[in-house]
Amino acid sequence: MSGIQTVNELLRTSSLLFEDRSRSSLIAILVEQAQDVSGSDSAALYVYPDLTMIHKRGKSTIPSSLDASGELVTFMEECRETLVVNRRDSAFFREAFLNEKTASAIVLPLFTPKRKIGLLILGSFKQNFFGKNRLSYLDSFTRLAGGMINNIELFQEVKDKLREIEALQRYQESIFSSMTNLLVTTDAKGDIHYFNKAAAERLSLEESHLGKSLYSFVKGSMGKSILNQIKQSGKDYREVLGLEGIYKKEGGDLDFSLNISPLKGKRGRHEGLTLLFTDQSRERELKEQMDVAVEERRVIKDMFSRYMSGEVLKSLMESAEDVHLGGDRKTATIFFADIRGYTSFSEGKDPEVIVDILNEYFSEAVEIVIKYNGYIDKFIGDCIMAAWGVPIVNEEKDAVSAVSCAVEIQNLVKSRERSFFKGIASGLKVGIGMHTGYLVAGNLGSSRRMDYSVIGDTVNIAARLEGVAGAGEVIITEKTRDLIGDHFKLKELKPVKVKGVEKPLHIFNVMKMVS
Repeated sequence: MSGIQTVNELLRTSSLLFEDRSRSSLIAILVEQAQDVSGSDSAALYVYPDLTMIHKRGKSTIPSSLDASGELVTFMEECRETLVVNRRDSAFFREAFLNEKTASAIVLPLFTPKRKIGLLILGSFKQNFFGKNRLSYLDSFTRLAGGMINNIELFQEVKDKLREIEALQRYQESIFSSMTNLLVTTDAKGDIHYFNKAAAERLSLEESHLGKSLYSFVKGSMGKSILNQIKQSGKDYREVLGLEGIYKKEGGDLDFSLNISPLKGKRGRHEGLTLLFTDQSRERELKEQMDVAVEERRVIKDMFSRYMSGEVLKSLMESAEDVHLGGDRKTATIFFADIRGYTSFSEGKDPEVIVDILNEYFSEAVEIVIKYNGYIDKFIGDCIMAAWGVPIVNEEKDAVSAVSCAVEIQNLVKSRERSFFKGIASGLKVGIGMHTGYLVAGNLGSSRRMDYSVIGDTVNIAARLEGVAGAGEVIITEKTRDLIGDHFKLKELKPVKVKGVEKPLHIFNVMKMVS
């Protein structure tokens, strides 16, 4: 390559660099033109920070990255000049030979005074291939391309930074817009610099007020002492907290508290004031709403705490709005557990004795119901009525929990270790009837007194089945059976006709829990 050819090729390939401003295109032009014009057999560009190969030309297999701590890279970073190694038998810089066939190599740094872009390495199968003219062309072309790549990267960094700043501005604006407090800032001259949405609405601020004196704007709407504090803070930049006053305007006055803080810029320079107004009328409304919510939760807790588990009560407390006068249609499993032989047993006995026997049994049975997250609806004489699926519904889990509870109660009644039905009451047994279906659950009564209860055909059917159940039995319907899976051993019984239901009901006796 002659000197004239070198100049001509440099002019031609340089013009290619100016045709496309994308980084990837410039890199491709650099590598491909460097190889083509120099006649090299291979060319590869390794870029920082990890010196990974980003573009290559030539059929030879070459490394995908360079050793950042190796002799070649260390030398290039120190000298920052083009390196030519024209013989393979040289004892130095063997890393410049990217494959076994390479006989001579040239390494060109793409460095600027402030940053390292990469290393361009070209190789030839011939010794002493990179002479003066090739060196001159490659060095000049690489410096030009490196400068342009650097400019593109800097431009991209600026664009990324601008996008980041814009995103932060949008985020900041979103925060300020969502604030319930009224935010106004001024510049060093006391002119309005910014106000958020709440301030615009409550103080009647508009875009036309930006750049206008804040003092002049609020002069006719605030008391003299507040105005003097704003004026003084604009002079001495002292923080003032807890000011209170009335902002007079059309459409209703604003009862406010005000905090004034100095707005500082770079190096602590005072650039204005931040005024944060709190609408005390709104604060009082929120406090009243919170007091109402607290009272609602207290009422719920009082209403349910004695009759359901802590887990269900916690879930209910988190959705207090669901508890209101009236009812909701739900799918639930209803359970009636009645003492068999109670009527004849109680005849002729003192009421105090009967009450003690019932309370001993109820105390144990209720704990089991609550253990399985059931809701104790009521006590009807010697009968316990409980429900699963109210107020929180999970149909399959509710049915399994209800039947598990019934089985455990029967097992306890049969146990010699029981703490109830002792002495004269030792012959008492329990029969349990259950059914699953739609019902209405909710607060029945008035705003002065409400009782949470369940009503509907499902309740009536469960009550009828309790009458069908014999001593020690747990009788369930087909609908309950369909929800409990293989958790229990069942015995199918003859269908029964119950009052209020046209067709006979398919029923099952729960023998025991399987899993």
